[in-house]
Amino acid sequence: MKHDVSSAAMTGAPMQRQRPRIELARFRDLALLPALVLLLAIGAFVSPSFLTQANLISILGASAALALVVLAESLIVLTGKFDLSLESTVGIAPAVGAMLVMPAASAGFGLEWPAAAGLAAIVVVGAAIGFVNGFLVVRLRLNAFIVTLAMLIVLRGMLVGATKGGTLFDMPPSFFTLATTLVLGLPISVWLAAAAFAFAAFMLRYHRLGRALYAIGGNPEAARAAGIRVERITWGVFVLGSVLASIGGLIVTGYVGAINANQGNGMIFTVFAAAVIGGISLDGGKGTMLGALSGVLLLGVVQNLLTLAQVPSFWIQAIYGAIILGSLMVARLAGGEAQT
Repeated sequence: MKHDVSSAAMTGAPMQRQRPRIELARFRDLALLPALVLLLAIGAFVSPSFLTQANLISILGASAALALVVLAESLIVLTGKFDLSLESTVGIAPAVGAMLVMPAASAGFGLEWPAAAGLAAIVVVGAAIGFVNGFLVVRLRLNAFIVTLAMLIVLRGMLVGATKGGTLFDMPPSFFTLATTLVLGLPISVWLAAAAFAFAAFMLRYHRLGRALYAIGGNPEAARAAGIRVERITWGVFVLGSVLASIGGLIVTGYVGAINANQGNGMIFTVFAAAVIGGISLDGGKGTMLGALSGVLLLGVVQNLLTLAQVPSFWIQAIYGAIILGSLMVARLAGGEAQT
């Protein structure tokens, strides 16, 4: 009896200390909302067209592809890994699918597959890239950062070589459907990104597989000792991430109306910016989908605002870098007490 009381006392103390952390985490998920409201107010002052329905829909449509890639990267980072090759997957996957459908006269492979088969090939290419990344990182235990950096370069070279540095135009209308077809006033891509985030948030909060991702990112050895299949789940997340990136690439294709050799180039910086300012810890095991989605919306509003203010595009990248640094410092200061 005495042992039970002492055990309860021992387990009760951590629970009392943990509750403020949970409440703080929920607060940090909503911490970007005041910044979003402030940016909307600034945007209304900068340009009268900023708060129009057409411009707000444009922001959501332009952010849909980024949202899927941020979701992909966030899930991978939660396990304590990285995937820098996602930006190249955004380019190479839809390019392969398009070239399987397009005739040789339009820079395709000349196979002229049905459009549905080409769309399916996009997802298959994404899954294959994720499978190879997972094999190298999980099975061969190579460094994820170096592996995916090398894969980024390889895929980028393959895209430039396949397209011969040109642009693919002659694609079936179905390749543009996600970005151009409206449902209840919004592109399908926006609804798809929202549904993907909602499903991921539900899984992470209520399903054992989602809780396993946090456990793997927090302490893989402890997760393995608890019976979690660390290697299999991590490998699967790499595959899922690349599939999401390939769909994001299809959305970019529809939004732009073409595929060029630079599609997705430099996107990974924006992806990490959105994830970091949304509270996804680069150490793994921490972060929520609500925070990541808030980061996507914040950067979407920032980019639109800077564009309307006629700020040169190269300054936008500099501002994104400053946002990442500022977010890391804020996260370090906020987490300092917990780490001591």
